[in-house]
Amino acid sequence: MNILVTGASAGFGEAVSTRLCNEGHRVFATARRVDRLNALAEQCGAQLVPKALDVRDSARVTSLLMEIEQEYGPVDVLVNNAGIALNAEPACDVPLADWEAMVDTNIKGLMYCTHAVLPGMVARNRGWIFNLGSIAGTYPYPGSNVYGATKAFVHQFSLNLRADLVGKQVRVTSIEPGLCGGTEFSVTRFHGDAARAARVYEDATPLTASDIAHIVSWLLALPAHVNVNAIEIMPTSQASGNFAIVRGEG
Repeated sequence: MNILVTGASAGFGEAVSTRLCNEGHRVFATARRVDRLNALAEQCGAQLVPKALDVRDSARVTSLLMEIEQEYGPVDVLVNNAGIALNAEPACDVPLADWEAMVDTNIKGLMYCTHAVLPGMVARNRGWIFNLGSIAGTYPYPGSNVYGATKAFVHQFSLNLRADLVGKQVRVTSIEPGLCGGTEFSVTRFHGDAARAARVYEDATPLTASDIAHIVSWLLALPAHVNVNAIEIMPTSQASGNFAIVRGEG
């Protein structure tokens, strides 16, 4: 299969790209950091095709899809992985630029990529779109504000796509991980503060990027008539918590 993975220069995207290449698929690994993609291509071989892409650039998304289809044929699977979390402070203390960056990447970038591949998938009556969501889209927590809201969009957008695609062999799945370590996620969120990022995973056994890659691989092996609408994954060291109650107020 021809598989397009966004945000493939690190974390989930890198792990998914590597695993699917090893399983014999042709993977178009996309990201802004082309040097990392080239290094990944050296590791994975000819099955991995590195492509520069900023998902926030709708024109580039469209032109890249045309390039791929003209040279390699249609994209069978889209893995909408590119995303970002910035800041974990209360909403009143977060710079507007951080909110805008998350909306531009997590929502608009995902929309651009989906909009580019969807008509072809519908015309061919086959395809699969994997959207990387988060448990933050379901369970609110302090500091999640816009990040959690963007992931709630991913969940609902995925369900609404399936509503439009009912009866067609185009599948959509929202993959929603919980605590996941070994990636750049928290370092980016805390604007490069590695010590603060490390404390998020202290004395816990989080999920890993390879766990997410395993789940994508498992989903791809399901029978053609099976659609998993959403899959929520947490490590055993994590669970949804109780509602917070502040005593002695009011």
